[in-house]
Amino acid sequence: MTTDQAPVIAVRNPADAPMDERSGLSVLGRAVRTGQGRLGVGLLATVGLLALFGRLLAPHAPDAIVGRPLEGPSGEFLLGTDLLGRDVLSRLLYGGLSLTWMAVLAAGIGVLLGTLVGLTAAYKGGAIDVLLMRAMDVLLSFPEIVFVLLFVSMLGRNTLLTSVLVGVAFVPGVSRVMRGAAIPVAGGDHVLWAKANGLPSAWILFREVLPGVTSPLMVEAGMRLVWAVGAISSLSYLGFGIAPPAADWGLMVGENQDGLAAAPLPVLGPIALILMMALGGNLVAESVARTVGRTEGKG
Repeated sequence: MTTDQAPVIAVRNPADAPMDERSGLSVLGRAVRTGQGRLGVGLLATVGLLALFGRLLAPHAPDAIVGRPLEGPSGEFLLGTDLLGRDVLSRLLYGGLSLTWMAVLAAGIGVLLGTLVGLTAAYKGGAIDVLLMRAMDVLLSFPEIVFVLLFVSMLGRNTLLTSVLVGVAFVPGVSRVMRGAAIPVAGGDHVLWAKANGLPSAWILFREVLPGVTSPLMVEAGMRLVWAVGAISSLSYLGFGIAPPAADWGLMVGENQDGLAAAPLPVLGPIALILMMALGGNLVAESVARTVGRTEGKG
């Protein structure tokens, strides 16, 4: 005589599971120990320190006209003067702070909102997944720069608004990446254990699903920071970012491009610093991505 019994799912409490080598901090630590990762961190640290503390070393006020236009390098002006006679070195030392905080804020907004949308879609599934992803598809149909320019032209130029708009423009791309990474995690045994014990959905998302996608999350954060630097610099160059006479690296390129043949440093200086910031972020993100790939190859 047989007795029908409900199947038993053997699920281990995730709190008892040991930390493995795929955890986000472990991946990041191994990535920055590589030669490429150290170079990227070095570039980011150099530009970051220059942006934060460079103004303490500036010999002149960034908007002060201190010489003739387009003077070459000299003992008084180490990098010469710009098209209006302002000290290029002083403007470089002042100009990185705005780009840095705007890029970090934009990348943070994009990654935070995109991760929230992606994890929710992967965890809930069904109609909610379809609805969220279709909304993201609509936003993806607008090129990021065009999306930002549309709202800036209507609402006016503002640094905080520009940062928020660039971040919102990143949300669809981040959400699709994080949804793909979260789908297998959301179906894992530790998530089933949490559901079976009646834990709140928000707790499950942030304590059970999110730790399983920290590696792709860090890759996305690094790439979005690089793209934010490029987008915000481009907007300032086009005249939709930082308003003159403030010092800003992207704005400096647009202001001095007409004098490039006579005095290249007012243009090449900010371009070099923007490239250093973008290259550093790209190297770190690529190092993390390669470390994740090697780790998954072992698994």
